[in-house]
Amino acid sequence: MVTADLVIGNIGQLVTGEPSLGEGPLGVVEGAAVAAFDGRIVWVGREADLDVHVAVGPARPRMDRIDARGAVALPGFVDSHTHLIFAGSREQEYALRARGASYQEIAAAGGGILSTVVATRAAGLDELINLAMPRLRAALAHGTTTMEIKSGYGLATADEIKMLECARRLGELQPVEIHPNFCGAHEVPPAYRGRSDAYVDLIIDEMLPAVAERKLARYIDVFCEEGVFSVDQARRILESGAGWGLRAKFHADEFVTLGGAELAAEVRALSADHLLRARVEGVAKMKEAGVTATLLPGTAFFLGLPYAPARTFLDTGVRVALASDFNPGSSMGLNLQLVMTMAVSQMKMSPEEALLGATLHGACALGLEAEVGSLAPGKQCDLLLCDVPNWRHLSYFYGVNHVSRVIKRGALVYP
Repeated sequence: MVTADLVIGNIGQLVTGEPSLGEGPLGVVEGAAVAAFDGRIVWVGREADLDVHVAVGPARPRMDRIDARGAVALPGFVDSHTHLIFAGSREQEYALRARGASYQEIAAAGGGILSTVVATRAAGLDELINLAMPRLRAALAHGTTTMEIKSGYGLATADEIKMLECARRLGELQPVEIHPNFCGAHEVPPAYRGRSDAYVDLIIDEMLPAVAERKLARYIDVFCEEGVFSVDQARRILESGAGWGLRAKFHADEFVTLGGAELAAEVRALSADHLLRARVEGVAKMKEAGVTATLLPGTAFFLGLPYAPARTFLDTGVRVALASDFNPGSSMGLNLQLVMTMAVSQMKMSPEEALLGATLHGACALGLEAEVGSLAPGKQCDLLLCDVPNWRHLSYFYGVNHVSRVIKRGALVYP
């Protein structure tokens, strides 16, 4: 028998995310229970078998129990691509796009990323924390328990450090698990216009050592895009980041086909993200290199762009993750349930593929698949209870929040 200090019982349908633990590709168990000890799962299975396998922990006078009341239980969502920390707002750009202005035209007129840079540079650390906290509460309420957060609205050493320090503080102040990504190469700042190689030198020679020595980031990102950073520049930055122990996961082939997917395979990145214009041959190379393709349908939806050809990518065998790309300019949404709906209805992913994309494959995009993303013994007890008849309603009945309770590391954190 295993020892537990928490049992979640009376689960109508449990989606483990592990085929070996239940039926079908999602490992579904009907009439289920989950047992955990010290925040980690120790047993999953049919509730009828619980007493045979699980004992009360010796250090506790009783076992804590959560009655799922027949709800569907599934892994906490893993949002592997966000820009959650920023100041200012860009709703006026939303209106301009409705009148036909493109993302690039708005940026050329002084909007876009650089307008958020101005506001974020002007904000202090405490202000950035206060702005980010309600966003994290909204993400948690919709089921996100693990989140990557990028810097990239500082574009100067002190301001990039400020953003990453903000991410670290946010991880200490609230339940969503935060994993910071250094994205100093998000845009070329005005002072370096026409001298992007000099800015790349600044990133490599000054920013990266400052970030790494303070242990502020786990990953490194580059906006590899026409008019921003070339493939050669991205390679320099990503390889330099690797020298400091930062794993690559970066923006690739969003607006123009540059070869970002091929670069991701070359540097063995954790993920290449966006990929709206990626060549299928490049995605096949990603598959061979073990790189996750992270698709962001909320961005295509918000900008009115064609969606990434998910089915074509899936046919290569590449692992596909889904993320929100939450940011003030091109994807102002945190609801991964709605992202799954977009993936199914617009990118023709199956409901199973979409759910895995927002859970286990999102964890793979962060290199965290041994810790989160599925409900298996040994992993963190990050679990959602959803008031739906079955798991398919998560993407089928859209535009509402189906999550009623959120458990993170074995503790009820929402509501």
